[in-house]
Amino acid sequence: MADKISVFDPYGYLGLLRNPDGSVSRVHEFPFTPAATDLLHPSLVLTKDVPINQSTNTWARIYLPRQALDNSPPAKLPLLVYYHGGGFVVCTAGSTIVHDFVAVVAAETNSVIVSVEYRRAPEHRLPAAYDDCFEALHWIKTSPDEWLTRFADFSNCFLMGTSAGGNITYFMGLRAAAAVADLEPLRIRGLIFHHAFYGGTKRTASEMRLSGDKIVPLSLNATDLMWELALPAGADRDHQYSNPMAGGDWEIIDEIRKLGWKVLTTGYEGDPLIDRQIEQANVLEEKGVKVVRWFCEGGYHGLEAVEPSKAKPLCEVLKDFISSSSSFAC
Repeated sequence: MADKISVFDPYGYLGLLRNPDGSVSRVHEFPFTPAATDLLHPSLVLTKDVPINQSTNTWARIYLPRQALDNSPPAKLPLLVYYHGGGFVVCTAGSTIVHDFVAVVAAETNSVIVSVEYRRAPEHRLPAAYDDCFEALHWIKTSPDEWLTRFADFSNCFLMGTSAGGNITYFMGLRAAAAVADLEPLRIRGLIFHHAFYGGTKRTASEMRLSGDKIVPLSLNATDLMWELALPAGADRDHQYSNPMAGGDWEIIDEIRKLGWKVLTTGYEGDPLIDRQIEQANVLEEKGVKVVRWFCEGGYHGLEAVEPSKAKPLCEVLKDFISSSSSFAC
């Protein structure tokens, strides 16, 4: 039986055009929401964009819950460093689909969030995004920005990402665990994988089961294209960046265990990547890492980001995770 998505054009869906010479051009971007620092803005969260590295054109959008301005002296709030999704290829920290979701998380968890804009593939293949996101951690710890210095609790920091951002969160956790002293006074308490994006040359049962699903952004040919564009030239989907559980980094994972960091991993059975997310949770638990699982029936990849109105249950889980993790010593 023919695959019902076999005629689906992943280039067109991602807003890309494959040129005759094999290069790729961007012809469409996702809708963008500007930052809003105006106190008269009706949002529960104030936002502003700040540059990180002008040479690489990286920046961050900071989210500050409006209620934080009502406290005198200002209360220090948990700090979430967030990495957006998009298969390393599409979306930005200012894309409406990203902005709306992060604003809900900031308001519901009463946290300061730094949403990082990193370089994208195919113009900048991995590890460019990883390098940018780790540089952002160093930028945060030394930033003079008032929203961070007045309102963010650097000793109560969490790394969180959606989809490709969940993948980034894992690799940022590895890098941060190997450089704890260099990141002071930033003290990471936990890692949050929201529908993390992984791959492999061998299809999992959930990938095969959902290969013809109507949620076309995660059809097999779309995810294969994202990895083709994002991985180092010549690498296949069993490269460590795509398939980290295939082996390696066990010593650094042991450092995560020793540091007492907890991991929250979330997903839905309707996500083709659910088997890979569960595999990661299993491996981390086998290595002694404290893992909190929140896997739900139904749903689809990135549900809360696509439909922020449905993010309330996730935010309750996030609040519990943040409050329970803050007492763990690094």
